[in-house]
Formats: sequence, C-alpha cells, structure tokens
Amino acid sequence: MANDLHTGHEPSITGLVTGIINDAQDLLKQQLAMFKQEIKDDVRKTKEAALALSVGLGILVVGGLLWCVMLVHLLSWALPSLPLWCCYGIVGLVFVAGGGGLLYAGKRRFESFNPLPEQSVGALKENVQWIMNPKK
Repeated sequence: MANDLHTGHEPSITGLVTGIINDAQDLLKQQLAMFKQEIKDDVRKTKEAALALSVGLGILVVGGLLWCVMLVHLLSWALPSLPLWCCYGIVGLVFVAGGGGLLYAGKRRFESFNPLPEQSVGALKENVQWIMNPKK
C-alpha cells in the first residue's frame, strides 16, 4: 500500500519535543513583547490623560481666581442691591460647576481604557502554566 511507504526522514520524538519547546519559548517571547508594548501604550495614554487633567486644572485655578474677582465686582456694580458676599457666592457657583465638568471629563477619559492589558496577561499566564505543567 502507498500509505505504508516510509521516506526515511521521520522526525524523532526528541526532535518533536525540542520543536514544541522551542515553539513554546518563541510564543512566550512574543507574548512578553506584546505585553511590554501594551504597557507602553497604556502608560502613554495615562500620561496624556494626566497632562490634560493637570493643565486643565491649572488653567482653571488661575483663570477662575482672576475671573471670580472681576465678575464679583462687575455683578456688585451691575446690581448694587446685592450684598458683596452674594455676588461672590453666585460667581463661585458658576466656576465650581465649570471645574466639576472638566474634572468629570478627565475622569471619564481615564475610565475609557484599562491601564493593565488583561488579554496579554491572561494568555501569558496560561502559557507559563502550560510550560511548567504540560500534563493538564
């Protein structure tokens, strides 16, 4: 029969096991490289979000203080019947609402991505477990 012909180039068990181990090591190296790249991407995204939050907060504080003082006196001038403390309360409330909106937007940006690459970590754990205990 044609199926019983042997070519003489059949790989040995040792060669097959060595090939499997080499493939597993290559897969592990590739997963580590992917894990490192995902960490770098997530760190970059975190830096961008933190930078946007800090710059926005700094601008909000400086501008808010200057505008608060100016607007309080403008409101007091425009409505002389309002006490000065009421003018400060009105202007302060407006800026608190604006600052809260910016902080909420920054928080949502942080929540839009996961800083830890879950899929790569899971796959890496599975492969390490398989390499350490291939019988399961």
